[in-house]
Amino acid sequence: MPAPLDIDQLQTFIAIVDSGSFTRAAEKVFKTQSAVSMQMRRLEERIGKPLFIKDGRTNRLTDEGERLLGYARRMIRLNNETMAAFDDQKLEGMIRIGTPDDYADRYMPGIIARFAKTHPGVELYIECEPSSELSARLQRGELDVALVTHDPLERSSEVVRTEPLYWVTSMNHTVHEDPVVPLAVGRTSCRWRHLACAALDASGREYQILFTSWSATVVTSAVLSGLAVSLLPECAVRPGMRILSQLDGFPALAPAQIGLMRRPGAPKALVDALCGHIAASLDNITPVTEEDETAKGNSRRDRGIRADAPTLAAW
Repeated sequence: MPAPLDIDQLQTFIAIVDSGSFTRAAEKVFKTQSAVSMQMRRLEERIGKPLFIKDGRTNRLTDEGERLLGYARRMIRLNNETMAAFDDQKLEGMIRIGTPDDYADRYMPGIIARFAKTHPGVELYIECEPSSELSARLQRGELDVALVTHDPLERSSEVVRTEPLYWVTSMNHTVHEDPVVPLAVGRTSCRWRHLACAALDASGREYQILFTSWSATVVTSAVLSGLAVSLLPECAVRPGMRILSQLDGFPALAPAQIGLMRRPGAPKALVDALCGHIAASLDNITPVTEEDETAKGNSRRDRGIRADAPTLAAW
């Protein structure tokens, strides 16, 4: 029977991948850089395959390293769930979380499933409302945690995900070519609504707001029906949508950001545990440059949107 893999080595391996370097991983796992390097040599010996390849001054994963990463994450997650199941000090109680409806649809199923396995004694009470309403309810003490659209001018939140924000229209209609662009946007408190209007005003493009709703489903339907143009983050782009660029007469947009808010005075252990699960699930990505966004947008526009593109929007 093969000897089992070392959990500590797998944790270090994941830390290297997530942090991007052996040096930062060493700080994260509280080891020296030489100890981290030794762990990876032993892990490569155990696997019998090289996991990293030198690429200039950096190390990148080999194909075998990419394969191991998925298994490693599952093993660490299962290990943590197992330890939590036998923890006499396990968390108990109720925590109230607020999220826009589309965040709930896209992200909450996975978060809830993992959190429930790790903390079976905790009850999650979930409310779905726009970000501005969630912020107000948090301040009134009606929620403990809120997943919101980050807006530093309106509220303070911890950014846990950043991604490109796109103009979108229907692949089968030409409403974006209308002299006066019809828009489908969130309510007046929506940050992306303000961004859309400000960007079009600055570019001199005429527009008219035809559809207003805090529901992402309503806005998405207006776009797919060919009735309006809207703004969506990259992972919210749906099959049947076309990404518009400056070549189509639509100005570049700043990236979209998702933030976490915590209620002062909320049960710290419960809040820390839930926010940790959320942050890990959203797996924050590095913002791309305007040139990268334009190239990616043109590529996706030319070939259409993949059929498995997830849905996400925040109003």
